[in-house]
Amino acid sequence: MSSTGLSSGGFSEDPEHCQGVLVSCLVLRDDSGPVRTLTLNDPDRRNPVGLDLRIALLGELETAMADPAVRAIVLTGAGPVFCAGGDLKAMGRKPAAEALELLESAQAVVRTILAGPTPVVAAVEAAAFGAGVALASACDRVVATAGTRFRATFTGVGLCVDMGIFWSLPQRVGIAWARRMLLFGDTADGTRAFGIGLVDELAEPGAALTAALATARRVAQGPPAAQAAVKAMLGLAGGDREAVLSAEAEHQSTLTDTRDFAEGIAAFRERRPAVFTGDA
Repeated sequence: MSSTGLSSGGFSEDPEHCQGVLVSCLVLRDDSGPVRTLTLNDPDRRNPVGLDLRIALLGELETAMADPAVRAIVLTGAGPVFCAGGDLKAMGRKPAAEALELLESAQAVVRTILAGPTPVVAAVEAAAFGAGVALASACDRVVATAGTRFRATFTGVGLCVDMGIFWSLPQRVGIAWARRMLLFGDTADGTRAFGIGLVDELAEPGAALTAALATARRVAQGPPAAQAAVKAMLGLAGGDREAVLSAEAEHQSTLTDTRDFAEGIAAFRERRPAVFTGDA
């Protein structure tokens, strides 16, 4: 892999400045072919999601989503812990209007993961708390270990969790387990999280990133326009039936007139693996 560093969020104008693991670079970028890995990089504090990290992560996600050479994204955390949640040390009482502006910036990160065209795979080691659960549950696939702990409650400090978790978590685990985690503070280890749908794949301890990269490389070989359409349609799941059916027909008819569709049919007829390029 070749690390190109952080190029957004106001931390460095020089991509080379952020090569390696530097605390000043709160999100690291690493490209391996069509897979881009984004690493939350504040390991001494267990990668809390503060304002600066949110700004950096949003910039990196938007850049990756807009780059046709990036066919899959892996989101992980530096050090032993994926993400300890929000940055409690930076929190304090503030007027609701001021807080709303900050919360909307946090939601922008999750909206980009959910609505962006590129598949996102989370590699979760050790723990994901609060905002860490929100980040993971918004991803298209979550890889964790059996011993990873997931805890989503913020009621202990008088808050409810944000970053889109009231949409993404019930989508994954159903309303009953969402209530257990968000209202009653239940913790799920990796094995339980796998059983309820919060985790999609279990890896050996220390190997979540390796497994996530393997999954990302596999999905990166798929047809990007079709995958983007699948993501868009899944975002409508549970919505108005007629709206879903209309959107489904629109996406599918558009995809029928693409080179990737022609290639897929040709490969099927010729009994060979398809080579998808993303070209219209």
